[in-house]
Amino acid sequence: MFEGLIGQAIVTFARTLTGAHAWWRAPLDARGKRVYFANHNSHGDFVLLWSCLQAHERRRTRPVAGADYWNSNALKRFVGGRVFRAVLIDRVKREGQDPVGQMAAALNSGDSLILFPEGTRNQTDARLLPFKSGLFHLGEAVPDAELVPVWISNLNRVMPKGELIPLPLICSLQFGAPLTRIAGEDKATFLERARNALLDLDPDRNHDD
Repeated sequence: MFEGLIGQAIVTFARTLTGAHAWWRAPLDARGKRVYFANHNSHGDFVLLWSCLQAHERRRTRPVAGADYWNSNALKRFVGGRVFRAVLIDRVKREGQDPVGQMAAALNSGDSLILFPEGTRNQTDARLLPFKSGLFHLGEAVPDAELVPVWISNLNRVMPKGELIPLPLICSLQFGAPLTRIAGEDKATFLERARNALLDLDPDRNHDD
């Protein structure tokens, strides 16, 4: 109950601050498990995406996040573990570590995930950084999960790097159609196709990019 109240407060704050508008390009399976994969420019990306989901979908959707950040103090451990139910990944590679297995277990339990395939925040002038391989391996491990691209616009200007006070600016999220599976597709081809599917949702895209 307490966690739910905090979650609702976070949703209200995020939506009020950003005036977020979400557009859905295609219907999704109401009961299906899915991976929302998005561009990553701000610490607030997953919070805004999570807040734009319908309540029943939000309750079963978990962000994939760095364990070092969310385990750094008691408050973060509570919010990350109890409110967001984040799947925490150790970003320092260790023997026996299986991040894809962690994510696959969450999907196979009926949850959905929020994932940032760039692996880190994009602080360059490029629209997207190259994708890490995790999205490909996760799709291979759980082939019945829908892979849904989501483009987040303007949030990096709401929470610019180094600023403690967010700026009230309008943000938008474009939810695309799930990627169609192609039998035998290799990793490089899949990642390029997934990257292009995400770029195609950018309303401000430069066709000469």
